[in-house]
Parts: sequence; structure tokens; C-alpha cells
Amino acid sequence: MTAPNADVQALRRLISGRATCRAYLPAPVPAEAIRSIVDLARGTASWCNTQPWDLVVTSGASTDRFRDALMEQARQHPELDSDFPFPDAYKGVYLERRRRAGFQLYEALGIDRGDRAGRESQSFENFRLFGAPHVAIVTVPQELGTYGAVDAGGFVCAFLLSAQAHGVATTPQAALAMQSTFIRRYFGMPEDRRLVCGISFGYADTAHPANGYRTERAEVDDILRLV
Repeated sequence: MTAPNADVQALRRLISGRATCRAYLPAPVPAEAIRSIVDLARGTASWCNTQPWDLVVTSGASTDRFRDALMEQARQHPELDSDFPFPDAYKGVYLERRRRAGFQLYEALGIDRGDRAGRESQSFENFRLFGAPHVAIVTVPQELGTYGAVDAGGFVCAFLLSAQAHGVATTPQAALAMQSTFIRRYFGMPEDRRLVCGISFGYADTAHPANGYRTERAEVDDILRLV
């Protein structure tokens, strides 16, 4: 077995080094860096090379206006309004992993497991974009259905790793999809676009306790069956 080559080592470093950021510095990412991140990510594979993803990215005052509007919308209309169904339930190992990730966050922030108000306040940080100076809204055409969303998932992964390579932190957020109609209309998107997720991004506040822990990953043998 040969030693890992430089490409494998670089990819491993990017994947293992990336983590969901939950507190940002206010400094913006230069426009040329944003374009470079997207330029790398656009090489993502897609079904029949349809490349169905589309991005709206905010910066500066546009981020602040959207953040304020989104928080007000979420306060007034907390009910789920997503273009794609959310999970019916989490069971078994998936529930265990989800709980563990949540407990790690609460422990890092000093939120007691019985502190419902504290947990809800932290969850609402999603709509504050965790203080990020930018957010990317990812949409696909309605007519491509599930596979359009699957393709967009590949693009999101590439975007996260490309950002990591540029020294930019990211927060992939399904929570923003809970306000799909509002977000689509806020940005004047066509009604046939379907919102997959948002990606808040910027430079991480590494001193913030929310960024001071790392979630676990299943072992290879837990997810692989060679036949």
C-alpha cells in the first residue's frame, strides 16, 4: 500500500479541518475571494451536467437588511414553510448522533440541558446568520425535483471545502429553508425556484466558545459494506 499522495493529504486536511462555524468576525470576505470560492465549486458533478444550482450572495448592508428581515419573519411566523420535506423523525443511531451534536454545543456554551429558553435562543441564531457578514442562498429549479436537490447538495459540499481552502468559515443551514417562501420573495426569485439551504460564511471568531468543539464522525466500518 503506497503512502498517501499530496492530493489525498490536502483533501483530508480540508475535510477534517472544516467545521460548522457558529460565531463570526464582522470583517467581510473580499469579492474576488467569493468569486474564487464559487469558481472552484462550480466544477461539481451533476446529473446529465444540468448544474441546477443558483446562488444569491449578500454582502455588507444587504446582509444586515436581510438578517433583520429574516429574524422578524421567523419571530412572527415560526411555522415550517419548506420547499422540500423535513425529516419525519430521527431514530436509532441518527437520533443519537443528533443529540450528541446538540449536547456538545450546549456544553460549550454553558447551556444546561434543561434550559429550554437557552436552547431556543441558540437555535434562533440560525436566523441571525450567526453574525456572518455573508449568506449564500442555494436554489434549484422545481421541475428537477429530488435529483436537482441532490446535485445542489454536491455543490454545497464543494462550496464548503472551497471556502475552507480560502481560509473562510461556513455554516450550512437547513434552518433557512424553513422560510422558503419569504426568502424567495425577499430576493425576487422566480416562483419555480426551490430553496435547498443557506450557507452563512465569513471569518470565524475562533475565541468564541461555540467554535471551540468538534463533532464526531462514524468510523469507516460503521458506514461501509464491501461486497
